[in-house]
Amino acid sequence: MTHATRTAAVRAGAHFPILAFVYNALWYPALPFVLAAAGGRNRRAWRERLGVANVAGARGGADAPRVWVHAASVGEIEAMRPIVLGLLREAPSGVVVVTSMTAAGRDAARRRIPGLAACQLAPLDLRPAVRAFLARVRPRLVLIAETELWPNFFVESARVGARLAIVNGRLSERSLRRYRLIRPLIAGALAHADLILAQTEDDADRFRRLGAAHERITVTGNTKFELDSGAGPLRPALANFAAARPLLIAGSTAPGEERMVLNAWRNLTERFPALALVIAPRHLERTDEVEEELQIAGISYARASMLVGDGPPDSVNVLLLDTMGELRALYSRAVIAFVGGSMAPPRGGQNLAEPAAAAVPVLFGPHYANQRQVGDALIEGGGGRVINDAAQLESTCGEWLVDDALRRAAGERARRVVEQLAGGVVATLRQLTTLLASSPAGG
Repeated sequence: MTHATRTAAVRAGAHFPILAFVYNALWYPALPFVLAAAGGRNRRAWRERLGVANVAGARGGADAPRVWVHAASVGEIEAMRPIVLGLLREAPSGVVVVTSMTAAGRDAARRRIPGLAACQLAPLDLRPAVRAFLARVRPRLVLIAETELWPNFFVESARVGARLAIVNGRLSERSLRRYRLIRPLIAGALAHADLILAQTEDDADRFRRLGAAHERITVTGNTKFELDSGAGPLRPALANFAAARPLLIAGSTAPGEERMVLNAWRNLTERFPALALVIAPRHLERTDEVEEELQIAGISYARASMLVGDGPPDSVNVLLLDTMGELRALYSRAVIAFVGGSMAPPRGGQNLAEPAAAAVPVLFGPHYANQRQVGDALIEGGGGRVINDAAQLESTCGEWLVDDALRRAAGERARRVVEQLAGGVVATLRQLTTLLASSPAGG
């Protein structure tokens, strides 16, 4: 984008400066409460939220590309992972800083993306905090994942001359309704984006309705659909548990879904006594809650974090996955997967592509708005089904468990769906390398 085009776009979204003034002013009385909620009493977290970035020892010379990548949490980090690795392959001397809104996302970035200059909590969208962060990182390129539309991230990045792109851009109808309440503010922020790389045509249309310039929106697909998941091998304790019996995995579950799964699984074991179950709650802070559910049900189980050596005894058929980074590898050992966050609004479902890419038939609830593209494709392609309650979960699993050929065929169809949707990483990297090449050298 030329300077003149950028200036015109900014002016087009700047007709409501009062709203931006109010937004920035409200941060100051709210700051103590936001810091307490975002970092507790952790002083390092406070410093990071206020814009401190430790990149002093980062590699790369004066002309090395410097990139800031921001994602909400673990799922978005996973989607950005192949993008960051691709950029580092193109420019091995590059300085890449990844931020996340959650500690879990920060830790996932440290674990899953080698070669980063820094991983930390994101600065608050407080103007001085964002300015302090940008002054330390000095990015030439800023990548914002999915729906992280923080106005000052956009405005201040443009102010220091960085190119900015939304990657894996996604907007549900629910998010669109929420953002339209402050449409002038968001439209003003989007005016600073050089590229909006949307997942689908529907997402692109919603960005347009929110005020984004049509010529800056491109549909590149979803980078989560890549078949090369990068999942490492299972540690021996989990590998032994998974190898000993057929495995039903309930991944990324939300409150209420664990009880449904347990009811279905107990009934299934009357017909398939060897069937084991893995429950992986979406948020690890719910582990104690899920453990209490297991104890009330009188079910013998093991916690993954406590497993050593050869794993639990053969009499234990339920694993509570309370660790990070092991669900992806476990999916490759499953016979059937249920993906949670989908039985009730407003979560919108979790990543359906992970089990599908492992050739595992996928079950999910009716509320999968955030996974609409892959969910609809799985249903249409015969690799996945929607279930509405424990009875349907039980009956569908029973249908696949009693006919191994039918189950394997459904798994292969699920994988073909992901193969057909793959390609988002290549298309995204093509756009980003062009954008980075157009940015001023030297940050």
